[in-house]
Amino acid sequence: MPAEWIWRNGQFVKWEDANVHVTAHALHYGSSVFEGVRAYATPDGPAVFRLQPHTKRLINGAKVMKIDMPYSEDEINNAILETIARNGHESCYIRPIVFRGAGALGLEGRKIPAMNKAGTPTEVVIFTMEWGKYLGEDEIENGADVMISSWRRMAPDTHPALVKAGGNYVNSQLVSMEAHDNGFAEGIALDVYGYVSEGAGENIFVIVNNIVYTPGAWSSILMGVTRDTVLALLNDLGYEVRFQPVAREMLYMADEVFFTGTAAEITPVRSVDRLPVGSGKRGVITKRLQEEFFAITGGQLPDRHGWLTHVQQKETVK
Repeated sequence: MPAEWIWRNGQFVKWEDANVHVTAHALHYGSSVFEGVRAYATPDGPAVFRLQPHTKRLINGAKVMKIDMPYSEDEINNAILETIARNGHESCYIRPIVFRGAGALGLEGRKIPAMNKAGTPTEVVIFTMEWGKYLGEDEIENGADVMISSWRRMAPDTHPALVKAGGNYVNSQLVSMEAHDNGFAEGIALDVYGYVSEGAGENIFVIVNNIVYTPGAWSSILMGVTRDTVLALLNDLGYEVRFQPVAREMLYMADEVFFTGTAAEITPVRSVDRLPVGSGKRGVITKRLQEEFFAITGGQLPDRHGWLTHVQQKETVK
């Protein structure tokens, strides 16, 4: 469901007018960084979940990709809150994106005075929309059926996996399309060494004998904000977490497996390669994490970690 207004380079434009030229550098070379953020409905109005970590990652991503960022972290945060308020959302999905726009079609797209290259302008856009459960309403409770993809995640010296860059998601598209073409809800990619990396658009957790395992940065994962959230909740609830390479067969032997991500939130995995995970139902720990997560984001439990930024706090921003 599109919203009425989109924030673009410091001004609001109508959804239908937020166009880019066909020569935009990002369209040809994937030179963009972006974020996925959610705002949840609470008794005190809409609240953005973990706004600051998302914006910080966006700015760090632009730095790594050497895309000039014309706005500060605070300016982006305020623009996100104002966009939500202007569109009148109770809850929504938020997509900030920074990309190289129309101009020179050189491979780098950046200004290089020594080579007399002018570069392309940076575009910054924030749009909001209504978006339900990424892997489906049923999967949130009953779990998703997934497969191990034949596509591997990038080696650590090829792409910056810690950056949420548009170009990186060519790999994710291939993983996702292969899974859907084979009748699965999602695909899981292995890393270059053959260990579990992550889903096409999600981080992954594996539970064996009440111990929670999850891959680290060495497995070419995106260090997800929701992943970090779940780690904090697991600590609150007293579960042991181990960061280590995860062998593929651990997924088949696991008592529970679940995905995390802004879009996926916390989604249990029901089967991997048509082998049931545990009892083939959502596990106890996954369910407990979901209950905790949705109670905090919905305002039913105290925001003990300061994760929510309420939109009405910034209504005076112009």
